[in-house]
Amino acid sequence: MPRILAALLLAGLLRAQAPASEVKDALGRNTPQEAVFQFLEACHARDYSKATYYLDLRKIPAAARAKDGPDLARQLEDLLDDTPFEITTLSRDPEGDQADGLAPALDRLASFEVAGQTVELQLERVELRLGVRVWLVSADSVALIPKAHQAVAETPFEKKLPQVLVTFEILDTPVWRWIALLVAAMVLWIAAGLVSRGLVAVIRPLVDAPAFRGPVRVALVVAGLRAAMEFASPATLSRTFLERALGMIFSLAVAWAAAVAVDLIAERWRARLDPRVQAVSYSVLPLGRQVLKLSFFLIAVLGVLSVWGYNTTAILAGVGVGGIAIALAAQKTIEDLFGGISVISDRPVLVGDVCRFGDRTGTVMHIGLRSTRIRTPDRTVISVPNGQFATMTLENISGRDKIWFHPTLNLRRDTTSEQLLQVLASFREILTGHPKVETGKIPVRFIGVGPYSLDVEVVAYVKTSDYDEFLGLQQELLLKLLQAVEQAGTGLAVPLQESFASQRAPQA
Repeated sequence: MPRILAALLLAGLLRAQAPASEVKDALGRNTPQEAVFQFLEACHARDYSKATYYLDLRKIPAAARAKDGPDLARQLEDLLDDTPFEITTLSRDPEGDQADGLAPALDRLASFEVAGQTVELQLERVELRLGVRVWLVSADSVALIPKAHQAVAETPFEKKLPQVLVTFEILDTPVWRWIALLVAAMVLWIAAGLVSRGLVAVIRPLVDAPAFRGPVRVALVVAGLRAAMEFASPATLSRTFLERALGMIFSLAVAWAAAVAVDLIAERWRARLDPRVQAVSYSVLPLGRQVLKLSFFLIAVLGVLSVWGYNTTAILAGVGVGGIAIALAAQKTIEDLFGGISVISDRPVLVGDVCRFGDRTGTVMHIGLRSTRIRTPDRTVISVPNGQFATMTLENISGRDKIWFHPTLNLRRDTTSEQLLQVLASFREILTGHPKVETGKIPVRFIGVGPYSLDVEVVAYVKTSDYDEFLGLQQELLLKLLQAVEQAGTGLAVPLQESFASQRAPQA
């Protein structure tokens, strides 16, 4: 069974990670975006010989390709890394962008301004061999790379910097840009903290929620860093990864703000609940709140992944297959989860209720997703799995509106009929005259003659749900009943063996 579960889970993950189309080219030149991405990967690895495979060099003499190809790859790398080139604008479709106004086999790569002229580089879908078509920088665009490379030049700001900050690179990006982004991040963090504090203070008359400061601060920092990257832009691939990371953080910050709003609404709802159902807030609201907040974060992550180009349908399908495997391996846990939902929705007991379950009695302390915790009269805490708890016969002792008073008094056998009638009348008068006692038509009844007693049954309700109050009233009523027995000139019966023992005791 563990091998089967592992196989199902692995199949789900592979299905989620599989691309939309079959990988046919070992160098990853199936789509315009993927081809340029792999080209930059090769350049950043300083493998310019490999990078030439992403250029259409057919118009260059074969003898010159080995020398000119790597040089052209370096120049194109400079163009794409040192200019505002956005790789995410390229098509992820193997057929390319069919709405760009170019021929079906062409796609726009980038445009550069050189000496007042626009130099446009394009990608072309080339058939290398039968059935294998890849995207390359077109042969005509390869010829334009040296001219377009003139657009790469130091900015006036870079000319004023020490050359070591411009020439020394980290991840193919001049180090001064990383320093600028780091300084910007620290300044933005401090400034965003002040701004978020001020915004929360402004909306405090409407919504008093200091917890909003966190997501607002993060969102402001992300927006500021995104603007700073326009001034100090990293290399294309580094910029792409940073932009994706910032996009994910921003989406999570929005989800965080939504989660704070859910907490705020839930707290206000709980505060306005009727006191008689206040206990519901301790069992229903936490579960619903957690599920809703988790949904916000899941939507945020899936939304960003969809923008990145991942097939979220395949991811969800893979998660579904993996979920089946997990479900098979965690049947008891899932049983407990649905048991908890059943307990919370049906509400046989709520937090704070005293209940009897099986042969135990206790006070419900917490109803969680997996188990219910109950404190016993011994002050111990029992944790009962919800799958088991939901199938038990539960007696909600706190749910009663009044408590049954049902003693049976055994009068002596020598009690006369007149004494018995007097006892019955006195009992009835005690019960009907008490303001906290509810009686039926026959609250006191003579139910039979026992081996050594005359049995009198009392049936009434004490009008309270507080068990401590009931114990006090029960004591009061029992004392009055005993006094009535004594006033009638009789008493309670004792077992025969005890009577014989007491009679023989003086002779000893």
